[in-house]
Amino acid sequence: MKFWQKIYVFSILGFVIVFNAASIMVIERSHTRMLQGEINSALSQNMSIHSTVDAVVPIFRIYDSIDYEKTVLTRISNEFVSKNPGAYLDIRDEEGREIFSNIDFQMPSKRSELDGVSVDQINYVLRDIDDRTILFTSNIADINGKSYLFTYMMDVTPVYQDRVEQYQFFIKVDVAACIVFMIFMFFVSRRLTRSIEQLSRTAQVIAKGNFSERVHLNSKDEVGIMAHNFNVMAGVVEDKITHLERNNEQKQRFINHFTHELKTPLTSIIAYSNFMRTTKYNEELFLEGLNVIYSEGKRLESLSLKLMNLIMMQGDNFQLERHDLGSIIVEMQSTLTMMAQEKRVKIIFECEHGELQLEQGLIKVLIFNLMDNAIKASDEEGTIILRTIWHDGSCILEVIDQGIGIAMEHQNNIFEPFYMVDKSRTRSRDGAGLGLSICQSIANVHNAVITVKSTEGEGTIVEVLFAPIHTQGGMEK
Repeated sequence: MKFWQKIYVFSILGFVIVFNAASIMVIERSHTRMLQGEINSALSQNMSIHSTVDAVVPIFRIYDSIDYEKTVLTRISNEFVSKNPGAYLDIRDEEGREIFSNIDFQMPSKRSELDGVSVDQINYVLRDIDDRTILFTSNIADINGKSYLFTYMMDVTPVYQDRVEQYQFFIKVDVAACIVFMIFMFFVSRRLTRSIEQLSRTAQVIAKGNFSERVHLNSKDEVGIMAHNFNVMAGVVEDKITHLERNNEQKQRFINHFTHELKTPLTSIIAYSNFMRTTKYNEELFLEGLNVIYSEGKRLESLSLKLMNLIMMQGDNFQLERHDLGSIIVEMQSTLTMMAQEKRVKIIFECEHGELQLEQGLIKVLIFNLMDNAIKASDEEGTIILRTIWHDGSCILEVIDQGIGIAMEHQNNIFEPFYMVDKSRTRSRDGAGLGLSICQSIANVHNAVITVKSTEGEGTIVEVLFAPIHTQGGMEK
């Protein structure tokens, strides 16, 4: 059973039970009060008759005549009956002989209300006679030393008929109210669960792989809050899935590129080795083959070292200590200058001294890779600027070249391992597309942020922002 159907059914059951129980209680309470009013009225009338008789008892004592007593009692009874239409009165003497009676039905043979009746007591009982309900009230009056049984009776059938009519009316109202309530609750239950159904449909769409699907609800109630939380959860799941897919793609590209990078030098080494093995000795050819094997072997060695650096960056057991970044760059000046001389590239050093929490060896690898990329991207006679900028305790390491630059569509992927903007140019310069990936990992170890700003054909600016620790003055070029 669906949730809206449960709301619909249980609300109707609750309404029927409560409405019927309350209505029955009201009808029965009203009937009881009306019946009690009739009983009180009958008792009051009986006492009235008794009071009237007590008033004439002194006269009975004067005349002391049974016939006179019967005549007076009959006259009193006639007057009372004429004033109370629908009332019945039955008076009998000690022998059970009828003194007065206006009943139009057969008196029951057994009358339980007479058990234990006394002069100062009025007993009553309700009896169903034919299709009527009669209220019997009985008491004994002592007149001139003789006992008379007074029975005042009232037809209370209208009271019971009124209860029946109330139940008949209630049934009609009950049916109408239930129909109206059923129609009303049908729309209410459907409306209440519409948001939940929308949540369910959205969850099914997301389960099928459309992680961008969202629930659109403007409700401010609990369901609206749940929908908002659902959207937040879906957003987190989508981000996680996207992140996992991106990682899987990167891993797959890494495997593809790594395989390709290994295949090229290995193919050359195997081909030249086989050629030298199957060809007669020729010094010139052998020297050429050995040179190729040597260069491809060095290329594999370089690739292996860079991969080791990249793998090493995955750890988190680096001890950062306070080092002067400017002094580290000074130590590397001669090496970097020699690298640039091969292409006759000029390096300008603009480095301020200042201390940071660093791992000295990793920082050297970072600077070496950034400068190596800048040199490879620069034309002969080009200029590269390596500088540090200190501001409010933070440090920016900049490497600026005037080389070929990086196209906009490649800039989001340059930190991926083996990613090469120009594969032919990179391979020709002994590159494998691992330099910036290693730099990114080193920046992460130092909680630094590395950014690249580049314009194709104009050059590239690489910035590494380190968190502030301490600064000192000084400039060295």
